[in-house]
Amino acid sequence: DYYASRGLGDVYKRQEQQQRMSLASGRTLPIDVIMHTPARFSQLVTAALLEELSSFAPFRLTLRLHIFEAIAADQIARLMQRCASDSYGIVLKAESSPELTETIGELLKQRVPVVTMVTDLPDSQRISYVGMDNHAAGQTAAWLMSHLLAQHRPEVAVVTGSPHFHGEEARADGFCAAMSTMAPALKMRRIRAGYGIDVPTYSAVSQQLEAHPLLGAIYCAGGGNTAILRAFSDAGRPLQAYLGHDLDRENRQLLSDGRLDAIIDHDLQQDARRIFHHILAFHGVMTPPDQPAPFSKVSIITPYNL
Repeated sequence: DYYASRGLGDVYKRQEQQQRMSLASGRTLPIDVIMHTPARFSQLVTAALLEELSSFAPFRLTLRLHIFEAIAADQIARLMQRCASDSYGIVLKAESSPELTETIGELLKQRVPVVTMVTDLPDSQRISYVGMDNHAAGQTAAWLMSHLLAQHRPEVAVVTGSPHFHGEEARADGFCAAMSTMAPALKMRRIRAGYGIDVPTYSAVSQQLEAHPLLGAIYCAGGGNTAILRAFSDAGRPLQAYLGHDLDRENRQLLSDGRLDAIIDHDLQQDARRIFHHILAFHGVMTPPDQPAPFSKVSIITPYNL
């Protein structure tokens, strides 16, 4: 074009970006955070997002939180459509569903970007997924579990909150695939229920304990660790190893008490920075990353490095 032919393309783009920055910094930019998750995890995410807001001055980013422990996909889709009227971007943690995939595509046409976090909707037109490599996180848990159970042969329960949380299922798939080679003598039992909420998780695990007398180790790819531990205790069943995810207040206490062996964790503040960067870059007020954002680094937390 005219500018490119005269070597002015980059200059023009910088000027255009500066104009957009000036306009964006002069008004409040609402970002909607929609999460289907237990409160203990939403508190971690909210704290990380709020902590990073000041890093993006002079943009006046503000969060509108929509957090649910129980909600259907069609309800989330309707909520997203309502938010779209004045939303600068949507951060989404939800189950996979055709309704949400379709809604994300509709919002993109309206210039409302969606960033998925922790659990992805890979078939949708979200502008980015931010979080850990869940399959690799499951493999990491398998490496730990195979060493913890080197002298034991219990059946291992692999717990996810729902078969429709893509992230948790990827963790469980990675774990089971790796265990099949690292510890092939151990049998896996998948438990897909409870949404990480105390009462339904306790009920689902209690039923499995009744049906499977050899269950004696847990990899929880989602939430509900206190409920799972209570189910084992009430059934009078010993646990030979327990691995979970996310260093929330509950899991920190369980680690400190020696009731969890290790937690797979990642840096949510780094995730928050990436989320805001993606949304601002979509609107042309920040330079996009040179390369696709890498997955968040997986960390292993034990009682000795809390």
